[in-house]
Amino acid sequence: MIASAGEKSSRKQAGLLREYEAVLSYEAPFLIEKLLKERIVGTQEEGEALFAEVKKYLVMCKAAPDVLWNVYSARVDKVWHEFVLFTREYAGFCQRLFGRYLHHSPSNAPKPKGETSGGHRESTFPLFQSKYESLFGMPLPDSWFDERNVTLSSRVIYDGAGRSTVLVEEGVAKLMYADGEVQLSVSDLASDALQFICQNGAFYVRELPGDLTDDEKTGLVSTLVEHRLLRVAP
Repeated sequence: MIASAGEKSSRKQAGLLREYEAVLSYEAPFLIEKLLKERIVGTQEEGEALFAEVKKYLVMCKAAPDVLWNVYSARVDKVWHEFVLFTREYAGFCQRLFGRYLHHSPSNAPKPKGETSGGHRESTFPLFQSKYESLFGMPLPDSWFDERNVTLSSRVIYDGAGRSTVLVEEGVAKLMYADGEVQLSVSDLASDALQFICQNGAFYVRELPGDLTDDEKTGLVSTLVEHRLLRVAP
């Protein structure tokens, strides 16, 4: 019987996962201990879940080398960075499981002299999500959606601080660029919080002023993160 294209693709994906089973099952208790000690995560389970996504991300980079994959979660990226700091363990992990050192660079890092994209496709979040779900046979988990993980203790960054204003009219508070372009409109109950955001480049969610409840503070920041107006600090 001749296998269909879908069956061939499924077999290929299963073969890739078998090939990288050692990567996905690799444990790093020393890393989890550091994440807990430095309060990067709140529980061992959270640390292990984020590290699992680091490993899956690396496998995906190997499985689909034609795309320059972005790391779409600041939390996952932070755990990868912390793993790299264990230089001996990380170098051994890379060499043993991939045959080479896997560099960790911010998305805006300069490329080495003479390096080009080499015909690679640029990463997009829909493409990333589709490839992840196809490869691992499961929905992209919440770990990759920073807006779903905002808490009062989250530290966030607003790159538009000092260049945006807030206009309040008819019960609506508008976050606006200096040229008048509206970034987001919300209830004027959040006007003090938006003013604070405009004046501060980095802050903790709990620091937002005004009459907002804790749930409203996290909800406002989650919305701003979802719309890429704020980003969760690594």
